[in-house]
Amino acid sequence: MATKATTKEVKIKKPATKKAVTKKVTVKIVTKPKVAKVTTKAEPTSKLRIKVQAYEYKILDVSVKQIIDTAIRYDAVVQGPIPLPTEIKKYTVNRSAFIYKNSREQFEMRIHKRLIDILNPTPKIMEALTNMSLPSGVNIDVKII
Repeated sequence: MATKATTKEVKIKKPATKKAVTKKVTVKIVTKPKVAKVTTKAEPTSKLRIKVQAYEYKILDVSVKQIIDTAIRYDAVVQGPIPLPTEIKKYTVNRSAFIYKNSREQFEMRIHKRLIDILNPTPKIMEALTNMSLPSGVNIDVKII
């Protein structure tokens, strides 16, 4: 930090004497040096966003682990898996028709979701992910951002 010393004359009044006394006071001004901000964070040029959905969470976790292992095998930077909110679809059905109309049954389907981001994917990674076989009941959406 750079310091700068200046001398100023200041008039000080004392309450008892009511006389103005002049004193020399040295004031030091401290200034911070200007530093240019350098950003070291490299922005990814492209991102592969994989959204995986399934009705059973165990099958979903196995397939997500398989996707991540394949990406890491080809030295990719992986973010995730990020669990997304579980979508619940509920259905209400009459147990019988006509007389016992107020007797109903409820069913629900739970759709579990995970999100995986692969930063700066190479063509080898893309080919390995497309050739991968996953269990049935797993839905995959792939987007390049």
